[in-house]
Amino acid sequence: MTHLHSGRLEVVCGPMFSGKSEELIRRLTRAKIARQRVRIFKPQLDDRYDATDIVSHAGVRMPATPVASSADIARLAAGHDAIGIDEVQFFDEGVVEVAVHLADNGVRVVCAGLDTDFRRLPFGPLPLLLARAESVTKLQAVCHSCGGEAVYTQRLVNGRPAPFSGETVQIGALDAYEARCRQCYQPGHAGDVAALRLA
Repeated sequence: MTHLHSGRLEVVCGPMFSGKSEELIRRLTRAKIARQRVRIFKPQLDDRYDATDIVSHAGVRMPATPVASSADIARLAAGHDAIGIDEVQFFDEGVVEVAVHLADNGVRVVCAGLDTDFRRLPFGPLPLLLARAESVTKLQAVCHSCGGEAVYTQRLVNGRPAPFSGETVQIGALDAYEARCRQCYQPGHAGDVAALRLA
């Protein structure tokens, strides 16, 4: 039997430019219409479009609370029926237990983020969240090279694929990233690929 206010964990993932934040906003807007108490969190380091609001690449926006860690989410989530966590890949792994604890205690938790980094490797806490969620939605973007279905995020430096030796976290948008399909994705320098295979 499904209860109207039963807790659950939902994950929306995919590459950059696939509409993850927009889908998070859509779901939590509907929760507000249903008169649920809603709060959205975002990592403090993500200030690409706004310091506080969540803003999709298409310009859709919703007020959010910037936080530094998963502990802040646990502290500030009390009293809410539905919680959104945007760019969840940037949080520490404690965000997994926070999300599961909230869901176990009757809160609907919607997490949105990149499932893989620019190397096509699992990103941060996303794999663990995927394993613990009731619902997983994997979105595709439009490949910036061929127009096909993009599932990867290509980091660029001066228009060329970024070396795999770079930092995993680098905040940016179209100035540094493109969505790519499997055929159009280009790995970093050959030496980086070999090193990655040996790791």
